[in-house]
Amino acid sequence: MSHDADNTPPSRLPGGGRTALVPSSMQARALDAAAFLKALGHDGRLLILYHLRMGERNVAELERLCMSRQAAVSQQLARLRHERLVTTRRDGNQIVYALADPRVRRVLDLLDRMQAGSADRDK
Repeated sequence: MSHDADNTPPSRLPGGGRTALVPSSMQARALDAAAFLKALGHDGRLLILYHLRMGERNVAELERLCMSRQAAVSQQLARLRHERLVTTRRDGNQIVYALADPRVRRVLDLLDRMQAGSADRDK
């Protein structure tokens, strides 16, 4: 069996299959990207992030904007906080949320452009 120049063994797919030899830095980047995309991979979280892209919001505002129960919004916000995609600050007795990771804004902008392009093709 051959290895690449830095003696990194071949990666394994979840099913046990092998991928092409991947330098460890590329593999680490892929794992980071997959974790980031997994955090975005829920419609409720994406909707919250779209609203936060427009500016800071508290839970009550997000609940109203997302047309969702407080418990569901809070659950998604907890995951977004855990992933460090949003930050919080206290404003009186309320917690206000904002985007923390600039990649989120770029991905949402990209999704907007992709959806616009898809709509143009569907005409």
